[in-house]
Amino acid sequence: MRRIPLLPALAAGALALTACGTGQPGALGPSPTPTGCAAAASAAASPAPEKDGVRVLGFAAGPPDCVAYEVTNPGSQALTYTIGFTFADASGGALHHAEDTVEAVVPGRTVRRTFSAGGLSGGSVRALVSTVRSVPADEAPVAGGPSCPPSGVRVYADEGDAAMGLRVVGLHLENCGTDAYGLDGHPRLELLDAAHDPVDGVTVQEGGSGIATGTGADTPPAPLTLRRGERASATLVWRNTTELGEDAVHAPYVRVWARPGADPVTVTPELDLGTTGRLGVGAWAKE
Repeated sequence: MRRIPLLPALAAGALALTACGTGQPGALGPSPTPTGCAAAASAAASPAPEKDGVRVLGFAAGPPDCVAYEVTNPGSQALTYTIGFTFADASGGALHHAEDTVEAVVPGRTVRRTFSAGGLSGGSVRALVSTVRSVPADEAPVAGGPSCPPSGVRVYADEGDAAMGLRVVGLHLENCGTDAYGLDGHPRLELLDAAHDPVDGVTVQEGGSGIATGTGADTPPAPLTLRRGERASATLVWRNTTELGEDAVHAPYVRVWARPGADPVTVTPELDLGTTGRLGVGAWAKE
């Protein structure tokens, strides 16, 4: 099965793109002063309309050619943003998708960033913000890297698979701490909508047999002990079937507690649950 991108409608406000190189970090502050690539980009065209706190600024005309954008956090807590960009031709056809992450944006601050456009060039190519997702910075998933969260574990979701209306996403946990980490049973989940509010009317069931077989979500639960560097995974499974005349449920975020008393981690599996009202979750199993 192959993952199907779940992109909402593209944002308005495209800017002409000539070319792009390696992304560079931008300035931090409510009115950042751009330098280098970001300076050339902001001078290239007027900023596009804002979408969920993200605004494309423009493109640098010479090396290094970069797309510049800025993120503003209007909330009351630090947020980590994951932003999807689509590059489209003059007719609106998608040419390339890119994603960038901006970590720990402080409330009330603006961060300016630049990133690669995948080598696309030409005056008819446009850059658009397609998705904006944000999670509390202290609940952001960590898939790897040299640092280890204070919890001693890294928790994240993979890209998943999709086929014929069936969706399967893996939750992964790695013990990066110094102590052994115990797991027993299923992770606890809370589904959140695009506004980060709890989603009602969805039953989270243990196992996936009531939704589909052969997904890996029906491994019997058993106590696990993960030593440093060892990993475990649990499976999320659902269908996106939608009945005519009923409102489909979309829950972009899932808050995950790996075990009782654990620090929560918020992942973004983009649950397109249709009108099924069910999500299956498998037990933790060693990878």
